[in-house]
Order: sequence, then structure tokens, then C-alpha cells
Amino acid sequence: MGEMIRLTVFRYDPERDAKPSMQTFEVPLLKPGMKLLDALNHIKWELDGTLTFRRSCGEGVCGSDGMNINGVNGLACITPVAGLKQPIHVRPLPGMRVIRDLVVDMDHFFDQYRQIEPWLQTSTPTPEHERLQTPEERAELDGQYECILCGCCTTSCPSWWWNGERFLGPAVLLQANRWLVDSRDEATGKRLDQLEDAFRLYRCHQIMNCMDACPKELNPTAAIDSIKRKILARKS
Repeated sequence: MGEMIRLTVFRYDPERDAKPSMQTFEVPLLKPGMKLLDALNHIKWELDGTLTFRRSCGEGVCGSDGMNINGVNGLACITPVAGLKQPIHVRPLPGMRVIRDLVVDMDHFFDQYRQIEPWLQTSTPTPEHERLQTPEERAELDGQYECILCGCCTTSCPSWWWNGERFLGPAVLLQANRWLVDSRDEATGKRLDQLEDAFRLYRCHQIMNCMDACPKELNPTAAIDSIKRKILARKS
């Protein structure tokens, strides 16, 4: 038998289990560059079909398989098993209600995303062809638009754990800033009015867990600071 990988995986079915537990599995090293998602797929397909987790693209694009891996949030599909301390502890994203095993309830997260009205808003007449941007204006979106809403940053934020009902969290605030820096959007005042709140925006205390957790290496803390500066600038 070849090299084996040892994992301990969070298991919890609220309809059957009195409390969560950790279950240990051994999975063969299937290929060079094997990812954690490959190991979880092997468990589900070959060892225990009841293991429940989300996955889709397998390429770090859809954000479905966010989970807590050895204490750090990340995407299973782009996390190599090589270099991970074993046994690899796999748990659901923290701070969210567990639906089953590694699947968490994302409804509140997406409800908060909808609150920022994440679409282009304009008041001027629609041009015949398109709303143009200069290359420099387009470059302002870099580091903003790449967010895939996986929730890894938000669920690593202690301020969101404590005030998640009112604090929008790093992912949503990064998305809010994406529209504030878009030269085509004409709702800046309205957007800042909605964000200027002691809890919605100002619960960020720059702990910066969000930066470490982001699989796209984005900087939500900088985006939040950008929003705060825009609010200060319009007061001066």
C-alpha cells in the first residue's frame, strides 16, 4: 500500500446527533499535487457516502468548498495536502450554523450581500453602446472584483462572530467598495449613506484575519479603510 493521508473530519447531523464529533479517515495519496478536495471526494465515494460537503468547479472559482483546514479557512479544491500537518483537521466555516457536517447555512451572508445592492446604479441616460472607462478607471477595480463570495474571510473575523447580525463583514464590505470605486456607478452618496453606521461598517478593528484567509489574496481591510476615508472626505 502506498502513502496514506490521515484526516479528522467534523461530523454532525442535527436530526440524528446529540452533538458534533470528529471522525478519522485514512486516504491514499492519489496523485502528485493532490488537493484536500480530492481526499474528501475519496472519502465520500469510497469510504463513507454520508459525508456531506459543498463543491462545484474544483478550480477555486465558485467558492463552494470553503472550510476550516487545520484552523485556517480556505478552499479545499486549491489546498494541497502536501505540507498540511497530519492528521488534517477539517471543520466547517466558523461562526455559521451547521446544516450537516461541513455544510453551513450561508443565507445570512448572502442577505447581507444583497443589502449593499451589488449592481451598477446610474441616473444619467443609458448610452447607445456602453458606459466607457479609461484603463486607469478600470484598474481601480483590480483587487475588488475578484472576490468569489466564498465566505472564508468573513467567517474568520472575530468582529463578525460577535456582531454578525449588524456588522456586514469583510467580504460584503469589499464588494461594497468595488461599486464605490467603479467610475460608471452614480450612486456613491446613497451607498455611503447606507454604510455609515456604527455597526455596519465601523465594527472592523483591523484584526486582519480576513487577509490571511482570502484564497484570492485580496485585502478586505484596505477596502474597508477606503470606505471610511470616502465617508470622512465628504464631511470635510
